[in-house]
Amino acid sequence: MVSAHRAGAFIFGAALANVFRGDGIIPRGDSTLLKQQFQLDDDHFHDHCGVFGVFAHSEAAKLCYLGLYALQHRGQEAAGICSSDGADLRVAKGMGLVQDIFDPKRLATLPGDSAIGHTRYSTAGDTTLTNAQPIVIDCSKGKIAIGHNGNLTNAAEWRRKLEHRGSIFQTTSDTEVIVHLIARSSARNLSSAIADALNQVEGAYSLVILTRDELYAIRDPRGFRPLCLGRLGDSYMVASETCAFDLLDATYIREVEPGEMLRISRAGLESFRFAPPKQHQYCIFEHVYFARPDSLVFNRSVHHSRENLGKLLARQYPVPADVVVPVPDSGVPAAIGYSLESGVPFRMGLIRNHYIGRTFIQPVQAIRDFGVKLKLNPVRGLLEGKRVVLVDDSIVRGTTSRKIVRLVREAGAKEVHVRISSPPTISPCYYGIDTPTHEELIASADSKFRPRLSEADAISLPSSSSNTSEADPSPQTVEEIRRFLEADSLGYLSIENLRNAVSDTERRFCTSCFTGVYPTPPVQLEVQHNAQHNSQHNAQSSSENAQEPQPTVTRES
Repeated sequence: MVSAHRAGAFIFGAALANVFRGDGIIPRGDSTLLKQQFQLDDDHFHDHCGVFGVFAHSEAAKLCYLGLYALQHRGQEAAGICSSDGADLRVAKGMGLVQDIFDPKRLATLPGDSAIGHTRYSTAGDTTLTNAQPIVIDCSKGKIAIGHNGNLTNAAEWRRKLEHRGSIFQTTSDTEVIVHLIARSSARNLSSAIADALNQVEGAYSLVILTRDELYAIRDPRGFRPLCLGRLGDSYMVASETCAFDLLDATYIREVEPGEMLRISRAGLESFRFAPPKQHQYCIFEHVYFARPDSLVFNRSVHHSRENLGKLLARQYPVPADVVVPVPDSGVPAAIGYSLESGVPFRMGLIRNHYIGRTFIQPVQAIRDFGVKLKLNPVRGLLEGKRVVLVDDSIVRGTTSRKIVRLVREAGAKEVHVRISSPPTISPCYYGIDTPTHEELIASADSKFRPRLSEADAISLPSSSSNTSEADPSPQTVEEIRRFLEADSLGYLSIENLRNAVSDTERRFCTSCFTGVYPTPPVQLEVQHNAQHNSQHNAQSSSENAQEPQPTVTRES
């Protein structure tokens, strides 16, 4: 049996028993009528990582496995569990999905009543088993295992310094920087060494650390990534999201606060503040896309936030329509909100195939928009002759969104109006999300995908509304993206409405990917340097190519 899943199975013609085609069957091994492979296009930000920990439970490793299973959406490339029996730490890691890595036999090799786990999508470092976590070391502070959700913005600088001082790195993950700083700390006890290490790094980190007899849960002072505390009987648990507690019938207690270190031991639960307070910067994309809708993240219901996004989107960009259709699965809650606010009926006009991988065989006679058709299939009876509001959470490159619009049109839709429940993404994330470069983001000023309007067409567009902020896109940018998508209209949620949807009256959420303004100094300095360099380069290119004709988009009638 051939298994294909989100971790990226590679399926070859010779591995299939029989492949059906319109006029017969291609025998096993006959790949002459098949292309070698097709790489499935993924036009969303990738989930970062998920962490889980349990202390003082007789089935710690099994509970950790189930916790990671509930957090699988946060990373599908690798997973690992480390357990402690009070005398030693034992770790098991593998590439792929949690259910494929851990079976009863492998879980039996992880004895003890305490464990931490990690499920990973690489944001820093190569996709190899070496970079899978938890990372386990034996140093002067004892044997330690660490799992990290986030990204350090000064990791490269610290890595160079530590290598010059003689440190030898085994991985390319920025998490190992924290490990080395802990090991080299002159502090006498582990909690002080951890605090010493973390006060030297910048960026996003929600950490679980396991020793022979203690479990630590730590969140960076700005609180970029979520981390929560729960309890099952006499056992404490920590997890990236509360959905992991729901699966285990555990009770959610509270969030681990930004800048807080929790130490869980036989003596109970202790809380420390290891760093000075900083302005909170909760990742708003947790509520837009990453977290599961049934989770509480940053003390808010994710599903409620996403419905709010849709309701505010309907107020901001109403349009006469017959049906509201989500791009499943991430667009569903916002589409429900849009429908409730607008009164336009909600319909599941696109059906998602959940049993697909990233790489597939495609016939030599290419199928148009093959990747999208593998993932989504339109319900023609719901779309034919209808004015459709197509709701999605975000547009990254725009390539997949354009194919989905085309798919809906081919199913007979009379009009397709695209509505996005977040602002345009103009800048990469440096805090634990795998985002494309500026050139690959369709809303970025440096986008290589977006066609540019001619000067005459740009002048004819309406000016920006007085209610929009400087961070909101210009009408020209939105029109250029609309034409690329081949939609009848396009509306993005404004920055202000995004904040309103999550009740962010105190500006506690990070919106850097929408504004290009970053809260950590090293990143902001790098962005300013790159912007200055690009500006000088573009000015030079414009001067050199002044006489050359530039590509434009003519105005449609």
